[in-house]
Amino acid sequence: MSDLRTLPVPDGLDGMRVDAGLSKLLGLSRTAVAAIAESGDVVIDGRPAGKSDRLVAGTMLEVTLPAPERPVQLMPVPVDGLQILFEDDDIVVVDKPVGVAAHPSPGWTGPTVIGGLAAAGVRVSTSGAAERQGVVHRLDVGTTGVMVVAKSEHAYTVLKRAFKERTVEKIYHAVVQGHPDPTSGTIDAPIDRHPKHDYKFAVVASGRPSVTHYEVLEAFRAASLVEVKLETGRTHQIRVHFSALRHPCVGDLTYGADPVLAKRLGVTRQWLHARALGFDHPSDGRWVEFTSDYPEDLTTALGRLRSES
Repeated sequence: MSDLRTLPVPDGLDGMRVDAGLSKLLGLSRTAVAAIAESGDVVIDGRPAGKSDRLVAGTMLEVTLPAPERPVQLMPVPVDGLQILFEDDDIVVVDKPVGVAAHPSPGWTGPTVIGGLAAAGVRVSTSGAAERQGVVHRLDVGTTGVMVVAKSEHAYTVLKRAFKERTVEKIYHAVVQGHPDPTSGTIDAPIDRHPKHDYKFAVVASGRPSVTHYEVLEAFRAASLVEVKLETGRTHQIRVHFSALRHPCVGDLTYGADPVLAKRLGVTRQWLHARALGFDHPSDGRWVEFTSDYPEDLTTALGRLRSES
C-alpha cells in the first residue's frame, strides 16, 4: 500500500530544492526523493514538481510514498574464493573475489561478503542496517581486492568516522585505455547520478566533491597500468573519473571501454583492483596495512598487454 501525505511546506524549507527539502522533511535519501518526484508523486499546489524545483513556504504539498520494500534477508552462503587476510576481535579483512557484492540489497541474488563471513562463522558488528551490518565501505561487484568489515561496535564507529574524515589510505590499481597525460596528477571533479541513466554515475557540476590521485606505473601500446589513491569514496569514482578523461578502465563497457580490446585481453569486467588498505586500528590506534594480489583474470590481461608491447 502506498502512503499519501498532505501538508503545507514548512517555513524552514522555503527556497530549497525539492529533493533536498523533502529529504530533510521525510528522512529519505535525496536519491529516493528524486525517484518519487520522477514518478510524478510529488505535487505542489496541484502541479507535479521535479526534483530541482524550489519549495515555497505555505504551498500545499502532496507526496505519495511507495510501499516499503520487504527487508532484505541475510543468507549465510559460502563464497568461493573469499579469503580472510586478517581477523581479530575488532575487524576482519577480506580479499573480495569478482562477482560478489559487499552486502545484500534489493534485486541482488548473488553472493555477498557479509553472507560469506556469516557462513564461515565470523560474527560481525550489529551496527548499521540489518543487511549491511559491519559494512564500513564497499567495493563494486566487479571490483576485486581488500575490504575491511567491523566485528565490534566500537570498531564500526571508529572506522565509519575514519572513512568519513578521509584518514584511511585506499590504493587501487587500474588498467586504463590509452595513456593519461600528465602521467601523474589529480582528478578533482564532482560526481552524481547520471542525468539520463539511473544505473550510472557521471561528472555533474552539482555533484558531490570527488578527488582521485593517480600515477602511471607502466605504459603499454594500448593501455596504462595506474596506481590510484582515493581521497573521497564516491560510488564508481575511479571508473567515472577515468571515463571523463577519455581513459576508461579496460573492460568497463558501462563507462565507454572498447569491447574489442576487452575481448582481446579476455576481461569480462573492469580492470580495477583494491590493492591496499591502511588505517589506524580501532582498538589501539596503531597503523595497519593490508594488500591483495591481482586475481587470475587481471594478471592474464596484464600479461597479454606486456607481450603485445
